[in-house]
Amino acid sequence: MNIVVMGGGTGTYTALMGLKKYPCNLISIVSMMDSGGSTGILRDEFGVLPPGDVRRCIVALSESTPLMKKLFQYRFAAGNGLKGHSFGNLFITALKGIMGSDAEAIKQACTLLNIKGKVLPVTLNNVHLCAELENGQLIKGETNIDIPKHDPALRIRKIFLEPQAKAFEEAVHEILDADKIIIGPGDLYTSVLPNLLVEGIREAISQSKAQKVYVCNVMTKYGETNNFQVHDFAGEVEKYLGKGVLDLVIFNDKKAGKHLLERYAQEHAAQVGFSLEKMGKWKFIKTDLMTEPNLIRHDSDKLAKVIFES
Repeated sequence: MNIVVMGGGTGTYTALMGLKKYPCNLISIVSMMDSGGSTGILRDEFGVLPPGDVRRCIVALSESTPLMKKLFQYRFAAGNGLKGHSFGNLFITALKGIMGSDAEAIKQACTLLNIKGKVLPVTLNNVHLCAELENGQLIKGETNIDIPKHDPALRIRKIFLEPQAKAFEEAVHEILDADKIIIGPGDLYTSVLPNLLVEGIREAISQSKAQKVYVCNVMTKYGETNNFQVHDFAGEVEKYLGKGVLDLVIFNDKKAGKHLLERYAQEHAAQVGFSLEKMGKWKFIKTDLMTEPNLIRHDSDKLAKVIFES
C-alpha cells in the first residue's frame, strides 16, 4: 500500500512514527513555507528551502541508530551564530552546498539516515505564505501567522502564496500513484493548507484514485482556529481542496482531563469539539486518538491503526 502523508511539523511526524510500523510504502510530502527560527535564518542567509519540517520527517522515518536521530534533532544552546540552530537544519543546508540543489540535498539526507520511504518537498520554489484576516489586514510570512503579532482574535479569511508555486514533479507522481492520501494532522493554516495552494497539488489529489483522508487536530490554536470544531476544520480543507474530494474525516472523541485543559487554556487553546449533525456531509471515524497523560496530542500508534484499517 502506498500511503502519502501531507503536512508539516509535529502532526506529520506523529503520523509517520506510527505508520512506519506497518507494511506500507510511506511518502511524506512536506510544506515548504516555514519562515521562523533556525529555518528562517537559513532561508535568508543561504537561500535554501525550509529544512525544519523536512528534518522532522526524515527523523520520523529513519531506521538509523537512536544516537544518529538524536544528533539530527540536536539544537545548539549557545555559540555566536549557532545558538538556536538545529544540527539537522545545518546538515541539510551543507548538503545543498555540496549537491547543488535542494531536492538532491533532501534525497541524500534521506539516504544517509536510512529512512523507510520517501520525504519530498511539495515545491522547489522559494515562496512565502500570506494571510488575509477578516478585517482585511494582510500578514506576510508563515512565522507571523504562526506566532501572531496582530490581534489573535481575528479570524483568517483566506491564505495564499507569494509568488505562486509549482508542485515538485515527483510529489505529483506519488500522489497520483497513492492508495491513501492522509492530509494532516497539523496547524491548519501554516502546515496543512499551504500544500493545497501549490499549483498542481490539488488537481493531482482530485485525479488520484486514492482514498483521501483528513485527520483533524485535537486542540485549537490561538490566532488560527479559535473556537473551531471538527466540521470547521474539515470545511476549510474542503474549501481549498474542492467539494466532494475528501472521502473520510478522522477525529478524536476522548475528553481530556480537567487539569490538562486548564493548562492549555492559559495559552487560549481548547479541545476541538464536534457536532454529529454538522458532520453529516462527510463520512467520518470518531475514536480515542489521544496520548496519555501529560500532553493533549495524537498518539502515533492509535492514529496509525485507524488510518491503516480505515
